[in-house]
Amino acid sequence: MQRLFDTALVLFGVVTLVFFLSAVIPGDPVDVMLGEHASSADREALRSAMGLDRPLHIRWADYLSGLLRGDLGTSLVRSRPVADLIAERLPATLSMALAAFVVILLIALPMGLLAAHFKGGPVDRAAAVFALLGQSIPNFWLGPLLVLLFSIRLGWLPVSGNESPAAILLPAITLGTSLAAVSMRMLRASLLEVLSQDYVRTARAKGVSRLKAILWHALPNALLPVVTLLGLQLGALLSGAVITEVVFAWPGIGSLLIDAIRQRDYPLIQGVVLVIAVAYVLINLLTDLLVRRLDPRIAAAEGDRP
Repeated sequence: MQRLFDTALVLFGVVTLVFFLSAVIPGDPVDVMLGEHASSADREALRSAMGLDRPLHIRWADYLSGLLRGDLGTSLVRSRPVADLIAERLPATLSMALAAFVVILLIALPMGLLAAHFKGGPVDRAAAVFALLGQSIPNFWLGPLLVLLFSIRLGWLPVSGNESPAAILLPAITLGTSLAAVSMRMLRASLLEVLSQDYVRTARAKGVSRLKAILWHALPNALLPVVTLLGLQLGALLSGAVITEVVFAWPGIGSLLIDAIRQRDYPLIQGVVLVIAVAYVLINLLTDLLVRRLDPRIAAAEGDRP
């Protein structure tokens, strides 16, 4: 019950903060819709029609009451329900986030295992270099670099958009590389810590090879912090998708959010940020519950029943 209350409190804080921050964004949606040369009467009429002439606290209360009814409001610029606009774009973002998560697993798991197995060797040093580069290169630089190499020079993959199944590869690699580097280092460190435990050394003394000790004895117990990190990264994928979608013109909620900010479309900004925040909070909650299920000692330490 306490966790649900904390989750609701966080979401309330996010909704309130986003509402007031979007209200103080420089610019006016009326200027975007009518242009700077519109008459004062037309501007005031449109502002009144959109409800922008009401006091901020009344608009906030109306927005909260709408959320309780499941109503995210209506886009000021597109004149369509915000929920419909998000529903149209959300599948594209989820597909890219899922593909990026697969990239994380395909890179982090084998590289982490090999780096731990060949500790101090060339493979470990190569993994360390990859981790450093992966965490240092931002998405807005890595994305165009991949486009120049694989799309423009080699012509293997589309430059942007989602017209073909292959178009998802470059955005997924761009979004997943930095998170894969973090996960790989976490898995390596966790494996090396578990390998120093007495039961693993006993297995090694009985003739078990180092690779078998890693796969059968160390890996199951080393996955707990990695599972926690991967769960947190699932939420980070949605927030990180904003930049990646803009780079690759991917028609998801990230590019929808950027368009809404440019157009000062306050309800759409609030709706997209709310969806991302809800997904992030719920994923963190589910990850926490999963970790407690995998390791009952955590629940016991908090005074709960395993």
